[in-house]
Amino acid sequence: MTKKFTNPCKVITGVNTRWSYANVWDPKSINGGTPKYSVSLIIPKSDTETVESVRAAIKAAYDEGQSKLKGNGRVVPALEAIKTPLRDGDLERPGDDAYKDSFFINANSTTKPDIVDTKCKPIFERSEVYSGVYGRASINFYAFNRNGNKGIACGLNNLQKVRDGEPLGGRPRAKDDFAIIDDDDFLA
Repeated sequence: MTKKFTNPCKVITGVNTRWSYANVWDPKSINGGTPKYSVSLIIPKSDTETVESVRAAIKAAYDEGQSKLKGNGRVVPALEAIKTPLRDGDLERPGDDAYKDSFFINANSTTKPDIVDTKCKPIFERSEVYSGVYGRASINFYAFNRNGNKGIACGLNNLQKVRDGEPLGGRPRAKDDFAIIDDDDFLA
């Protein structure tokens, strides 16, 4: 009998997670860095199951990455003293209703995430995935120590769209702006 391996640093977010800054079709470079796919995952504070899973995964990544976090120093910095990816939307994005009563995590990857629908069928139509959509995300946490910056980061694995949402960023979708035109009316 084989044991199923469970990665303590991996989390699948809940169905009420909202995607913002969804750069999931083409990688983008920030400040000349390596191009990456990325998404900001907005998690309602009421989704305590996801929030607690994220906190546990951050702790597991901290425990697994202690030698990396220690680096050339004598001691491992306390978890509370390093950068962690779970951020409070009420504190860091006051006035932004999309982040109200929510936590958020910025996840990224150099590898393109698979994007599927609720039946796990691949989504290829770019207009189906946008900032504001609701869906689950497969993410993993890991320790980093680069150029004097130490912390826990979040990697993006895959995405599952659950339902449409109001687009974020102020740009409406064309299907919300226009009604279907009957061909007979158009030619009249």
